[in-house]
Amino acid sequence: MLPYFDSHLHLQSPKCVDQAQQWIEQAHAVGVQQFVINGTSPDDWPAVSELANTFPELVLPSFGMHPWEFVQGSTRWDSDSWFVELRDYLHRYPHACIGECGLDRWMENPDITTQSRAFSMQLELAAAFNLPISIHVLNAWGLCVETLKNSPLPARGIMLHSYSGSTETAKQLLDFGAYFSFSGHFLHQRKAALRETYTQLPLDRLLIETDAPDMLGPEDSLIHADSAPLNHPANLIGVAEGLAATLGIPEETLASQLEQNFHRYFLQA
Repeated sequence: MLPYFDSHLHLQSPKCVDQAQQWIEQAHAVGVQQFVINGTSPDDWPAVSELANTFPELVLPSFGMHPWEFVQGSTRWDSDSWFVELRDYLHRYPHACIGECGLDRWMENPDITTQSRAFSMQLELAAAFNLPISIHVLNAWGLCVETLKNSPLPARGIMLHSYSGSTETAKQLLDFGAYFSFSGHFLHQRKAALRETYTQLPLDRLLIETDAPDMLGPEDSLIHADSAPLNHPANLIGVAEGLAATLGIPEETLASQLEQNFHRYFLQA
C-alpha cells in the first residue's frame, strides 16, 4: 500500500461533516496518510478545528476566507474581524495553513475589489509566518500573477489548488515557488488539454488532492464509489493512479516524489 497525502479537501462541509470522521478512517485505511482540511470562512473554522483536534496526527487544519464569500452588494464581511479571528486560529496549531483563499471572476456577482484585498491580506500573513497557503483562482489568472508580483510571499512557496490555468501561466507561477495540485476531476475525458499541462510541470512541484466532497472524478477512478455523487477522500488513490498514467511514470515513483513534495511544502519548519 503506497502512502498518499491529500493537499486540499473540505470535510467540514455540511454536505459530509456527519460522515467526516468515518471517511478519514476509511481513507487512512487505504493509504491516505494526512489530510489538509480547508476552511472557507469563520462559519466553518470551528468544524475544521474540531477535526484537527480529533485527528491530530492525520489532519492539518487550514483556515482562510474563500473568494466566494465576497459578493457585490453584501455587507457580511465588511469589517476585518475575520482577519483577527484568522490570526487567532493560526496561532492555535503548530502546522496550521492558510486557505482556501484567492480570486474568482467565474462566480456570480464577484466583488473583485474586496476579493483582492482579502487575498493580499492572507498572502501577507502567510509571508510573515512562512505558512503554507492554498490558492483558488478561476478566470482571474492575470490578476493573480499581478498580485503575486506585488505581494510578499512565504519562503516555502505557494500552492495552486486544482490548478486549471495554462502552461504559460504555470511557468510564470513557478517563479513564485508555486506547487500545483492535481484533482481527480481532471481525469474526465474532456480535461485532456489540462492534463497535458501537468506533463509540462516539474515533478518536484506536484501535489494531489480530492477537494472532497466536491470535484468527483470519473467512475473508473473511484476507489470508494459508495458516497457518490459526493467525493470520498479515499478516492485520492485513484487520483494518484490517474496522474501517474498521465505522466507515464510508475506509481511508486510518483508516490515517493509526492510524499517529498508534501513534506517540503506543508511540514518544513
